[in-house]
Amino acid sequence: MSEEVVLMKGNEAIAHAAIRCGADGYFGYPITPQSEILETLADLKPWETTGMVVLQAESEVSAINMVYGGAGCGKMVLTSSSSPGVSLKQEGVSYLAGAELPCLIVNVMRGGPGLGTIQPSQADYFQTVKGGGHGDYKLIALAPASVQEMADFVGLAFDLAFKYRNPAVILADGVIGQMMEKVVLPPVKARRTDEEVMEQCPWATTGRIGLRKPNIVTSLELQPEEMEKNNIRFQAKYRTIEENEVRFEEIDCEDAEYLIVAFGSMARIGQKAMEHAREEGIKVGMLRPITLWPFPTKAIAEYANKVKGILVTELNAGQMIEDVRLAVNGKVKVEHFGRLGGIVPDPDEIVAALKEKIM
Repeated sequence: MSEEVVLMKGNEAIAHAAIRCGADGYFGYPITPQSEILETLADLKPWETTGMVVLQAESEVSAINMVYGGAGCGKMVLTSSSSPGVSLKQEGVSYLAGAELPCLIVNVMRGGPGLGTIQPSQADYFQTVKGGGHGDYKLIALAPASVQEMADFVGLAFDLAFKYRNPAVILADGVIGQMMEKVVLPPVKARRTDEEVMEQCPWATTGRIGLRKPNIVTSLELQPEEMEKNNIRFQAKYRTIEENEVRFEEIDCEDAEYLIVAFGSMARIGQKAMEHAREEGIKVGMLRPITLWPFPTKAIAEYANKVKGILVTELNAGQMIEDVRLAVNGKVKVEHFGRLGGIVPDPDEIVAALKEKIM
């Protein structure tokens, strides 16, 4: 079968990929700049072709709890929102993590704090990568830098979520959600049958009497000793994820004397800044974290003795820089360059910051 190449927005790619990956349900609420995910799903009407449920909930809180219900049945379910909406979902996200339920949460970030702006931002790094809700939990977080990755990461996120029984997040920003590029859509997979769900998710509650002993899905444990056992098991799982699922991209790092670290749309701008700097004779490389958690700590740490300085570029006041500084442990200078309020910098601004802050 020949590849199907189409021109679409990043948000639209999420919707198409969800259907093609065999998702069972989407529950969401519109908010700029991610509303096209729900709008595209409504336009495609997958309930008529694959049986996928698409529902606009009455609020973000309702949407995340619908995800909890679907995930508890072993179904492949997702939700999407943007920064303030994700804030409203945080309690439900913590419940999902505590119940060890796989699901996909898409966050197309906008500027804040508060209602902020509808323009792009990367200021949800703390909210998403550091957990956001209450308790000691982690979310698998993928940061796409292209519309193609928006499509590709849907299937990857679901695979990781079910592999580890853990919520996964696609953490995009408004630039990636709204930009249009050519996309090779993923192959179509049929939704799993009820029998396949029960076979693959023996922990799920199905409500089908007589087929097996019923399961109870909950994040509640009233005995502190048992809750500690749960948390110890969670932490062991997180260490396994950290050992096996780190993803990152290195560009022109072999001879680099300086390193740019960036994710999402800022990685695209950072790569162009790197090219401009090299035209001036400055040997710059770039490392792009693809998984924001698990973070490529070891990979970045290896540059502490190789480069003269690291510039972390983000659309925020400085969030990922904390993880970069922890990785290098003070062995090399690490500085930050970011724009706020929805302003997206051009590559020359990054080159100027590199010269001013690092060189």
